[in-house]
Amino acid sequence: MIELLSPAGDLESVKAAILYGADAVYLGGDFGLRVNAGFTDTELQEAVEYVHSHGKKVYLTCNIVANNDDIDRFRIVSDADGIIVSDLGVFDLIIKAGLPVPVHISTQAGVMNYASANMLHKLGASRVILARETSLSEIKRIREETPAKLELEAFVHGAMCMGFSGRCLISNYLAGRDANRGTCAQPCRWEYSLVESTRPNESFPITENERGSYIMNSKDLCMIEHIKDLADAGVTTFKIEGRAKTAYYTAIITNAYRAAISAYERGESCPEWALREVNCVSHRPYCTGFYFGSLEENANIEPTFSGYIRDCDFVAVTDCLSTDAPIPNTIEIIQRNHFTIEENLEIVIPGSKPIKLEIAEMYNKKGESLTVANKATEKLWIKTTVNCQLSIVNCFVRRVNK
Repeated sequence: MIELLSPAGDLESVKAAILYGADAVYLGGDFGLRVNAGFTDTELQEAVEYVHSHGKKVYLTCNIVANNDDIDRFRIVSDADGIIVSDLGVFDLIIKAGLPVPVHISTQAGVMNYASANMLHKLGASRVILARETSLSEIKRIREETPAKLELEAFVHGAMCMGFSGRCLISNYLAGRDANRGTCAQPCRWEYSLVESTRPNESFPITENERGSYIMNSKDLCMIEHIKDLADAGVTTFKIEGRAKTAYYTAIITNAYRAAISAYERGESCPEWALREVNCVSHRPYCTGFYFGSLEENANIEPTFSGYIRDCDFVAVTDCLSTDAPIPNTIEIIQRNHFTIEENLEIVIPGSKPIKLEIAEMYNKKGESLTVANKATEKLWIKTTVNCQLSIVNCFVRRVNK
């Protein structure tokens, strides 16, 4: 059985992941590698309670490269279903404390062979999150040479790093922000040029691209068309990257991979609408990473321009359970980005193809008729042919650009 694991940088993302089909979410507090997506102790508890109430799992990231002060203050404050670690000292503290929670070895540990996987399993790890540089053929060999009860997790979608499995010092050198402690400034995405020593005021692009050179800016990973390949290799958990991204991103990508995995388990091809969904969030050009071989064998991983591309824009969230609607028989939405009622809009429904949203009328809380939504987080009420059903509560509304 394949587990779909989605990222969560806040409570909205936690709820989006569960609503749109995740089997588990991963999130972090003080010891995670995304300090801007860290949960407070109270938020962690709320997230765990919400996920468990839906019969799903929560994995807590404690995967920073820890220093002495981190070890001194290390603690676990949630009832997570697994703890993700990369530091052997943190790993040892958890094992010695006898905490009744499975330990998962982070991709930061760089596991690429069965000997490392077996050693970590003997020390008490229940799962290894494989290095992103591991090919499918190598994963298959690891599966063959490790106990069946050792779970293998791998990233299937999202941003990639030019450092080895996320271990990078460039941000620390150039911006004083340590990527190995969760504060990466992403200097690999910056535009670089060459400067000749006797011409300090002149810069020269390294390539002929008019946007400059992006020699470290990798493409994004997308394996939605290769679910079978991953499963055949022995991957048991399919992980989506993106704790620093929006709840909309989490929802759309989770929904797409849920559909792809469900289709695979039924012996069917991935639905066309799910393949389209991965282009409806901001992303760089996609590639398949190192899964099908090295850089020389898989040139599509090569660096790309720094800008994002997307086919859709997130504009609102639905809520059909409103009790204070100024106009009867309307659907409540909360506006997030500017849109007009004439635009090509869709509601993204969990587990199914998005449906077209045609707005006949739109009102604010005063009951005033509107044609433009331009106030962020404003509650609005719309009349539409879409039925007001529980299935579209808290769903995402977007503008289709293509």
